[in-house]
Amino acid sequence: MKENKLVEETRLSAMKINGRFALLLLFFLISITVQTEAEVITLTPDTFSDKVKEKDTAWFVKFCVPWCKHCKNLGTLWDDLGKTMEGEDEIEIGEVDCGISKSLCTKVDIHSYPTFKLFYDGEEVAKYQGPRDVESLKTFALEEAEKAAEKAQLGSDKEL
Repeated sequence: MKENKLVEETRLSAMKINGRFALLLLFFLISITVQTEAEVITLTPDTFSDKVKEKDTAWFVKFCVPWCKHCKNLGTLWDDLGKTMEGEDEIEIGEVDCGISKSLCTKVDIHSYPTFKLFYDGEEVAKYQGPRDVESLKTFALEEAEKAAEKAQLGSDKEL
């Protein structure tokens, strides 16, 4: 009888541990999913203007269409850039599907795919035309964002 009780208690303890482990695993998976989604932000005609006008924030945006072989050849490059840039203050990585957002792409003068543009305080400040690797894209975004921030600071100092 004591053996049965001991076996039952051991089984219940194991179930509690497994349940806690499963719960922790679930929270971990949710946190990874939420973090991944936040790294590259999909912009639409409804969100684009408000997002790129955020004060003191640079937006490095990829404009693509799903049928473009050059866009497909990028593979995970843009997501990889988003992950790399996650810790950078005041630089956001965005993407626009020009197949869905044709009017937006026309408005920002997109004529070929993929096109990469950097915006600061709502204004286009640079178009990227260099190598397509994470380190080159990151360097470009950091340098151009810094130049744009300095220019904006000089402009606001003149207003004072």
